Amino acid sequence: MLGEGNVAFTAMSGSGTTEGDDPLQIAVWRLRSRACWSDAAALLERRARADAGAALQRVALFVERCLYTEQGWAEAEDALRTAEALARSDDERGAAACERGQLAYAATLLGVRDRADEARSALGRAAALIAPGAPARALLDYRRGLIAENLADSPQAARAAYRRAHAGATAAGDALLLSFTWRQLAGLALQDGELAEARHGFAESLRIREELGYLVGTAPALASLATAETEPEATRLRQEAGRLLRLLGGVPTWLAQQLATAQVAAAKPV
Repeated sequence: MLGEGNVAFTAMSGSGTTEGDDPLQIAVWRLRSRACWSDAAALLERRARADAGAALQRVALFVERCLYTEQGWAEAEDALRTAEALARSDDERGAAACERGQLAYAATLLGVRDRADEARSALGRAAALIAPGAPARALLDYRRGLIAENLADSPQAARAAYRRAHAGATAAGDALLLSFTWRQLAGLALQDGELAEARHGFAESLRIREELGYLVGTAPALASLATAETEPEATRLRQEAGRLLRLLGGVPTWLAQQLATAQVAAAKPV
């Protein structure tokens, strides 16, 4: 299952998903959740010139845009180099390496260029810099799981990494990351024929994203849940995913083909 991204490194207080968060974070979140990554990054541009935290958050937005739109690679690379230059602490350098790994993973997965070795190397560097138990470790584990599942074809290693990420996200109260780990674990369960487990995981992922207002991630969550449901519920979920996809101008770009393929398969006579 294609893994999405998750912007976890924040320069100000909170992630923007709750009322008490920093007003800037709330504004960034609202734009990001509606696929307006460039506008969200523009809000951080001034701080990102001198502040490593803001620079890291800005590059994370661009990396997520690449994964969802298959565009903006050069801008993401430029922002990443800026963040790497500003990083001073191990945590900051580790976060920058984690973003480099995710960007290389996205380019490989989407067929832009094979950067699998770079992705593995960067995430290995991040693992050496980010202390075990640190908040950023859960995101790192999640991304290492994506590489194990989608580039190394090692579902067992992926499952172990996702479970570590799930436990870390639970401990940190990172609801958005939990929506990602639920989805990936459910995908592996579906491959193993564990339909009830898959349905539960996909439903949890969808529930969290709807509660957070993560609109750009809701269509993929609906489509994933459809793979574990029977008709006519599966068709209803795919139709709702398609409606959201059109609302967001066809983002994520890779979802339209998935929905079309699933619709054709559902229409074939048994």
